[in-house]
Amino acid sequence: MEQQFCFQRTKHFGMALNTVSLAICILLGAAEFVPSPRITWHLKEINLIHFHVQGVSNYSTLLLSEEKDVLYIGAREVIYAVSSLNVTEKLHEVYWKVTDEKNNECARKGKSKQTECLNYIRVIQPFPDNSLYVCGTNAFQPTCDYLDLNNFQLLGKNEDGKGRCPFDPAQSYTSVMVDGELYSGTSFNFLGSEPIIFRHSHQSQLRTEYAVPWLNEPSFVYADVIRAPANNPEGEDDKVYFFFTEVSVEYEFFTKLLIPRIARVCKGDQGGQRTLQKKWTSFLKAKLICHSPENNLIFNVVSDVFILKPSDSSEPKIYGVFASNLNNVGLSAVCAYNVSAVEDVFAKGKYMHSATVEQSNTKWVRFNGEIPKPRPGACMNNEARAMNYTNSLNLPDMTLQFVKDHPLMDDSVTPNGNKPRLVLQNVTCTQIVVDRVKALDGNSYDIMFISTDKGTLHKAISHDTDLRIIEEIVLFPHLQAVQTLLLSNKEGKRFIYAGSNTGVVQAPLAFCEKFASCVDCILARDPYCAWHPVKSSCVHILQESNVDGNLIQKLSGDISYCPDSAENPKGMMHTVKPGSMVELKCSQKSKIASVVWKFRKGTLKFKLPKYHPLESGLVIFNITEEDTGIYNCSSQVEVGNKIISQLLIQHVIEIEKLPTTMESTTQPSTKTSTTPFHSKVFELFTSKKTTTQILTTTFAATSLSVKIQEIPTPAHEPCSKKSAEVAMLKQSDCTLLIFLILLFGTLLVILLVYNCYKGFLPDQCLKFHAMLHSGKPKTPPDYIDPEHGVKENLVESKCPPNQYENTHKVPHDTGYETEADCGNGSIPHAEDTGILENGKDQPFDVKCDLKYADSDGE
Repeated sequence: MEQQFCFQRTKHFGMALNTVSLAICILLGAAEFVPSPRITWHLKEINLIHFHVQGVSNYSTLLLSEEKDVLYIGAREVIYAVSSLNVTEKLHEVYWKVTDEKNNECARKGKSKQTECLNYIRVIQPFPDNSLYVCGTNAFQPTCDYLDLNNFQLLGKNEDGKGRCPFDPAQSYTSVMVDGELYSGTSFNFLGSEPIIFRHSHQSQLRTEYAVPWLNEPSFVYADVIRAPANNPEGEDDKVYFFFTEVSVEYEFFTKLLIPRIARVCKGDQGGQRTLQKKWTSFLKAKLICHSPENNLIFNVVSDVFILKPSDSSEPKIYGVFASNLNNVGLSAVCAYNVSAVEDVFAKGKYMHSATVEQSNTKWVRFNGEIPKPRPGACMNNEARAMNYTNSLNLPDMTLQFVKDHPLMDDSVTPNGNKPRLVLQNVTCTQIVVDRVKALDGNSYDIMFISTDKGTLHKAISHDTDLRIIEEIVLFPHLQAVQTLLLSNKEGKRFIYAGSNTGVVQAPLAFCEKFASCVDCILARDPYCAWHPVKSSCVHILQESNVDGNLIQKLSGDISYCPDSAENPKGMMHTVKPGSMVELKCSQKSKIASVVWKFRKGTLKFKLPKYHPLESGLVIFNITEEDTGIYNCSSQVEVGNKIISQLLIQHVIEIEKLPTTMESTTQPSTKTSTTPFHSKVFELFTSKKTTTQILTTTFAATSLSVKIQEIPTPAHEPCSKKSAEVAMLKQSDCTLLIFLILLFGTLLVILLVYNCYKGFLPDQCLKFHAMLHSGKPKTPPDYIDPEHGVKENLVESKCPPNQYENTHKVPHDTGYETEADCGNGSIPHAEDTGILENGKDQPFDVKCDLKYADSDGE
């Protein structure tokens, strides 16, 4: 299936205004995706630590204090402090509920009194003087306060939270605390129609311009600060980056087209003197590209972002999780960007400006005119200071006006390698955190932890051409979406914290101890895990010292370094009866490896109905002597260009030994009746027995015949096999089958003949029936007329009881009201009534009064 949306270049009245062509071609058939996770850990297999309080929901805000080993959790109307080493250990709690007055006022505005009109904690940020800065929706009246960590109590200052916290708990938002100043991206009004990027400070408060070119229905996902290097030759300032998805202004479409954005403001920005007063003078935004050119997939919605800041002097890297809302194709991708590439766009890229076409339509095109100096939107640097501009307050109005009219960059930020790091199918990613670990081979690997809307966590690795998902971890039951992720970087105490609507989960970075053998530990190819030959266990390299260099870690998957690679696997013996079935168990945890069965030095080919493969084994039917032997179950996985095979289990099948002779269960006799079987059937048929007696006798004979057939037969019979035992069983099976067929056929013939004999089958059996009954007097039926009693009740006869005793008996009347009591349904004639034509009575003259069935007795 192919979906294609094309934006063609247009010209308007000779103006050289070209709209950038955007082609979104979704070719699912040609797309290549990262394979499924190698291993899936379910809740019953691993020991995760859960935190949940009955009656409390929406655990969507997390803050970690690594110095105090405390995790702060913001939920609905409550703030918790738990141990970061064990989240089940609750240290403190404070409730922050709305008043009844605010709850009722919110309900009068059309909001839900039970859900929306409560206080959802949305901001928890560190603040000086051992306190936290917290904000909540507070029944659509956002409020901020200070939480004193000494006694874990709110100070009750109740500052106005507009611009710092959303009104609606369902609205998107983001915030970050930088040197005691809160940077936030949210909505500024009750309706959510005024988006804002705001800086709250006691000295100066700055915000974005309320205009479509600045922010057009954004959905904020992340904000963070990137510090300038200490010895920065350009004298640059610290920068705060915002990531969001907004409706495009530069592209026309038949519906709203969403575009992922990155925006930047300078920490030292103080606003303008006359132009852009109390507004950002350094606000610029650009488009984030996450496009796979190999299969023409474009991801236009950013779901979450994480900025990896290594402890060394290497450059920070931006990781983003993207999705596509075009045709709802169900794809997600992870793209990585260098911060230097972002800065090149803002510092050297072209701007876009609006132009009116046909006095009505506004088009955004590249600005090719002269750019004023200092460069609009740039932070204060050595070049600006050389021009006697020390801060934004003394910037020229020409520069400030240009920034106000041109906040959008024409150049886009492209990902590393011009393609996504990962492309995942049939999964919606929600959050991402990234850790960098140095493996035993000396290389550093970026490990991505990506959560989904199904309550799972994918652990993926991206290194050069090595793109794979190491494992999948089920964090929450009932397919709950992960709302927030947090990574602990403390040495020796590193965990992942995930929040959802029902609770918080603490999980380790790796499950090395789950791999019981060296082969499994190496094939996991997890940079966190290595095999310890002395302890004979798989250990975490960040928790185990490698001073002696005895740890074994081969991310290439080479298992030849394992000391137990040549050990024999476990085996199972199966002793079965001939003709029976057997199930051979063989299961593996890896989802990317294939199971291969080998039998007698060759690969076993599954042919139905003999073999039936299962997910956890193999079923073999009708076991014979040819099926005996050793079955090897192995797993094969392709690592690079090499196939690695691992023997999982061995099964041995043998046939149960049976006695060479079998005694009959009847009396010992070698004589058998020479009377043909059809003669016996005829005797049963002609005998005066009921059908039940015939069938009983037949089945008794059948039982006897079966017992007689248990006497062994020579091996040269037609159904014989190689050995005497198998020949005896096969001959018995064939004889029994033939006998059963003859038995049921004979019973069918008996039933047909019997029914013909009794006259139950018409037409074809009439001749046979007549032939059997020829010359025999017909016996009157012995059944009673079912209407006899009814007729006697309906018609009362006035005739003498013995009037027609010696005459032919006339059939009873049918009960119709037109029939006479003494007649047979016809009108009486003269001779019947004993009256001659001349009116004289006959010798047996009897006068009868006629009375009908419906007579009322008159």
